[in-house]
Amino acid sequence: MSGGAAHPPHALTDTYTPDRGDPAYVVTHYDLELDYKVATNRLAGRAILELTVVEDVRRLVVDLVGLRVSKVTVGGAPAKWVHRGPRVVVTPSTPLRRGQRTRITMSYAGTPGPATTLWGDVGWEELSEGALVAAQPNGAPTWFPCNDHPRHKATYRIAFECDSPYDVVATGTLVATRARGSRTRRVFEQHVPMATYLATVHVGHYVRRPLGPADVPITVLLPAGRERPVMHDLGRLPEMTRLFRSLFGPYPFDDYTVVVTADDLEIPLEAHALATFGPNWLDGHRRHERLVAHELAHQWFGNSLTPATWADIWLNEGFACYAEWLWGEHADGVPAGTSAQSHWSRLARLPQDLVLGDPGPDLMFDDRVYKRGALTLHALRLRLGDGAFFDLLRDWVAGHRHGSVTTDDFVDLAEVHSRRASAGVGSTGDAAAERVRDLLGQWLWATDLPPLAPTTGG
Repeated sequence: MSGGAAHPPHALTDTYTPDRGDPAYVVTHYDLELDYKVATNRLAGRAILELTVVEDVRRLVVDLVGLRVSKVTVGGAPAKWVHRGPRVVVTPSTPLRRGQRTRITMSYAGTPGPATTLWGDVGWEELSEGALVAAQPNGAPTWFPCNDHPRHKATYRIAFECDSPYDVVATGTLVATRARGSRTRRVFEQHVPMATYLATVHVGHYVRRPLGPADVPITVLLPAGRERPVMHDLGRLPEMTRLFRSLFGPYPFDDYTVVVTADDLEIPLEAHALATFGPNWLDGHRRHERLVAHELAHQWFGNSLTPATWADIWLNEGFACYAEWLWGEHADGVPAGTSAQSHWSRLARLPQDLVLGDPGPDLMFDDRVYKRGALTLHALRLRLGDGAFFDLLRDWVAGHRHGSVTTDDFVDLAEVHSRRASAGVGSTGDAAAERVRDLLGQWLWATDLPPLAPTTGG
């Protein structure tokens, strides 16, 4: 570890993860060279962070958890650094000026593992044979140095070398493979900007199966011997993509991958253009098909449109939960209104202490965020009518494609669509917009559960 006194990080902008992220700079591209030994769970890496400085600074803070730094340069010149806990404070040889572009190169190694957080263990997870990364919300630094904030989106190049008997899937498109001796090196490139928590890697023994016919290329990676139940439970996934494209707009990425691990998993997981399930969720009986719809919907809501802060988490989970109800309405004849009323009745019996628009770190993954978020959308659908509501969703997705979003952004756009919907029905646009803002205000910022009033029109 280089010498120098530790320096407190810059004031952070996300109170949910106060030990992550440095607002003084933005990373535009990550270039990762990783070498992994499965038997010993040993990871060695070199990370290049191409960045732009957004304020005059003498020091930058990089997030890295559980791994040991050996060398740091800034702009090609050696830099001083201090690693304390989850943060590496880097001091360039000369101060950096606002607007300056440079790069941090960091070499590191160690035995990766999950970070212990308020929400349990997140990040790198060793499996019985292999590993995976489940980084939401702040586990990305368990395997690469980063500026870990949901608003910070970058492109990626991930070169990953490991023992040849193992298959590797990482975020991005596989562009090169080279086997040498007992090792295989694969290179993945991700050209669509992505938040750090959505980057992932899988190491294991898998067979690949295409799933079609589909207008979005879908690949399933699964353990040998699990093909029949898995492919049955995923059989309607192509139809889901067609439905969601019609409701939300074009699928935002080039393809979609589903990885099924050999180990059971506590919950399914989403990543950029990828979802992960344990075999316990795909057992051949389609008992958990709503979760297949949920993870697919995250490709629009969460992965292409990413929350600017974790306080906006309902924009991920509420939308994905509502997509479950929309799939049930389409595929199984269960009206979304029936699902909404059932979950409204359940939520009405639970404590009324949740503020959906800012639930706080303790409650950000509470099931009430998911269900109340979906109910908020259904209440808005009842207010606007189907035509205006789904026009709103498609406009929301198209207008913020591959960007960052906030709750205020959504409320503002809902007002715009309420004005459009009010034209010709005897209501002024301003009055209609005010009613929609009041409606969303009750669902988003009050703790008491509002009623589900079947009101349509402007």
